[in-house]
Amino acid sequence: MKYFLWIIRIVVGVLFIFSGLVKANDPLGLSYKMDEFFEVWGMFWAMPLSLPLSIVMIAFEIIAGVAVLIGYAYRVFSFLLFLLIAFFTFLTAYVLFSGNIKECGCFGDCIKITNEETFWKDVALLVLGFVLVIYRKRIKPVLSGYPGTAVMILTAFFAFGVQVYALEHLPFYDCLPYKVGVDINVDNKIPPNAIPDEYDDVFIYEKNGIKKEFTVANYPWKDSTWHYVDRIQRLVKKGNAVPKIQDFFISDHDGNEYTDYILTKEGYSFLWFVKSPEKARTDNMDELKELAKAAQKKGVPFYMLSSANKEITVNFIKENDLEGINIEILVLDGTVSKTAMRSNPGLMLIKKGVIQGKWSFRDYPGIDVIQ
Repeated sequence: MKYFLWIIRIVVGVLFIFSGLVKANDPLGLSYKMDEFFEVWGMFWAMPLSLPLSIVMIAFEIIAGVAVLIGYAYRVFSFLLFLLIAFFTFLTAYVLFSGNIKECGCFGDCIKITNEETFWKDVALLVLGFVLVIYRKRIKPVLSGYPGTAVMILTAFFAFGVQVYALEHLPFYDCLPYKVGVDINVDNKIPPNAIPDEYDDVFIYEKNGIKKEFTVANYPWKDSTWHYVDRIQRLVKKGNAVPKIQDFFISDHDGNEYTDYILTKEGYSFLWFVKSPEKARTDNMDELKELAKAAQKKGVPFYMLSSANKEITVNFIKENDLEGINIEILVLDGTVSKTAMRSNPGLMLIKKGVIQGKWSFRDYPGIDVIQ
């Protein structure tokens, strides 16, 4: 039994540490997924709390995983971990059976697994977690006293610190569709040889007040006692005929489109993503101004892609003394903006639609990048 419990501890502990580290790479991604749940459940009041909740949840995954491995405060952490697994199982079950959420995002954007796989993974974890709670008195700590406490303190600092760094800069590893090297002109189209979704026609007929579904192969075309009610299409097999990049549409506030013009333009262009001007960080704004001026002198276009209305955007320009700089104000959907740039604001350099570089508000490049 001793070795069996050790195996369970290692599996559960390592999986939670790994899951936490993957999500710590992009805590904003988890907060956006939380917003999706809150919106579906009508809990709009909780949406401002999504980022703090995401940070705490990710940190707890890492901390609890380490605690289970070393046996630190095991009775407390085993129970808390079991509650967290039960909560995750509820979420994945809701995603799988309700159909209201496309995917749960349990491993962030870097590791994609199906909703069915995620649910049964959590069910298996729930069983393992229950075993750890039942036999918690048999678990002996690997590190106790001051060494164990020191390890947990260091783990907590790391779990929170790595997320703060990712929020202030950009994810350590970009798993999103808009990573450096991507050609937006290619990825916003359906890939060649893609397989479309496969549907079956389902016919609904009624007889004696009873409705029944039929397929093309067996519908009662010879039996006049059945009366046609409706026809629906049911997904049989999911295809992959979906572009990697969707809804990348740039316009001005009057609705004039600039997408193709910007993505096919010769030479380099700067795209300054400002999803929410009223919430945008203004750190290093002087560096950005110098870069925009240098770009202007070299004839490199500098576009501001705002997801707010014209009044809010213009006020942001005035408040930050950007009026004298040739920054062209354009519009990009907020969902696309937060997918393309995990920083508000953030800067992207493209060349004929190919992404050459990405920087957060903390890391605006110097004017030497113009060379």
